[in-house]
Amino acid sequence: MIATASREVTPVATRQVAIVDDDAAVRDSLRFLLGVSGYDVATYESAADFLARCDRSFLAGLILDHHMPQVTGLELAARLRAQGDALPIMLITGSSSPAIAARAKALGIAQVLEKPPAEQELLRFVAAALGD
Repeated sequence: MIATASREVTPVATRQVAIVDDDAAVRDSLRFLLGVSGYDVATYESAADFLARCDRSFLAGLILDHHMPQVTGLELAARLRAQGDALPIMLITGSSSPAIAARAKALGIAQVLEKPPAEQELLRFVAAALGD
């Protein structure tokens, strides 16, 4: 709670969209696009960073880069699904393939987009994840 001069106010938790991408320019670009569109965005440079720092109780959707060192976007999605997390996920990749698309579908990933992702596709995904 936050005490003000006249009353106590309990902050309202915001539903966030998280972006996990090892490319800082991509993270910044996506954060800017979603931020100016009115969304609360958190960014992470790796799967390990996301798992260590993200409070998933506030997440409404997740945008994952597939080609990351150590843990790929599909591997992170598989880990989350194995933990029972049904969070809407979008996978972005610089080079898609039928194998990537099939694995994404098997994991219940809502959408797979080639980089750079189309702005309207990103915004539609986030709006759907947040129930807008």
